[in-house]
Amino acid sequence: MNAIEISGFMKRYRGDKIAVQNLNLNVPQGSFFGFVGPNGAGKTTTVNYIAGLIRKSSGTLKLFGETIKEGAFEHKRRIGLVLEKPLYLDRLTGQEYLQLVGQLYGLGRNMTTDRTDELLALLDINDSRNKQIRFYSAGMKKKISLAGALIHDPDLLILDEPFEGIDAVSSKTIRNILEKMTHKGRTIFMTSHMLSVVEKLCGEVAIINKGIIVFVSPSSKIRETFKDDKMTERYRDLEDLFISIVGDKENDMLSWLE
Repeated sequence: MNAIEISGFMKRYRGDKIAVQNLNLNVPQGSFFGFVGPNGAGKTTTVNYIAGLIRKSSGTLKLFGETIKEGAFEHKRRIGLVLEKPLYLDRLTGQEYLQLVGQLYGLGRNMTTDRTDELLALLDINDSRNKQIRFYSAGMKKKISLAGALIHDPDLLILDEPFEGIDAVSSKTIRNILEKMTHKGRTIFMTSHMLSVVEKLCGEVAIINKGIIVFVSPSSKIRETFKDDKMTERYRDLEDLFISIVGDKENDMLSWLE
């Protein structure tokens, strides 16, 4: 079964700007799927569509085999979401925020308390549990957002640039959590500019450019697929491939440095 099935998705904004056009994408259940592209390519628009935060211009969305109608919300209990720029009730403390999120997802009081304590400790924000979120650093805000997305143990975790502003130690902890989730059959759909992390973590990668998916492949086959006639690698890694596909600038040097 696919966790996510998108067919013919198009999003047109005011002024007839098309952010995404005729997007078709299948994400298998239990997979760690990487979704990458340059700024303005349509990544966040696609994430927001899957999460039910924007209306489509056309297209259909299925989650775990069920067609999702606009305005439906019951399926959101199965989703955890970390936005690139998260929104908070930022006058709550970190502890209060997680307790509220747990209760909104229907967790019991004791379970919410236990998971709140565990998440705050594991993500190294326990010392700031009683500080209002508005006083958190950018990295701490990203971590508390991730904690809120994890607290109900979602079947589908959607991550839009989850590692921005995260220190190396916490980044390693988060990667371990995500890998463990997929081993347990959870599905992760992640966008990131950190292509080395995407290539290492994700079993499959799609590249979107100018609103169109231009490449989809299992990560393990990226280098194999793009060998030349002499069986030598044309691309050393995902970053090389990414630049070859979307890096179409004719002049990438300052005139006074040429």
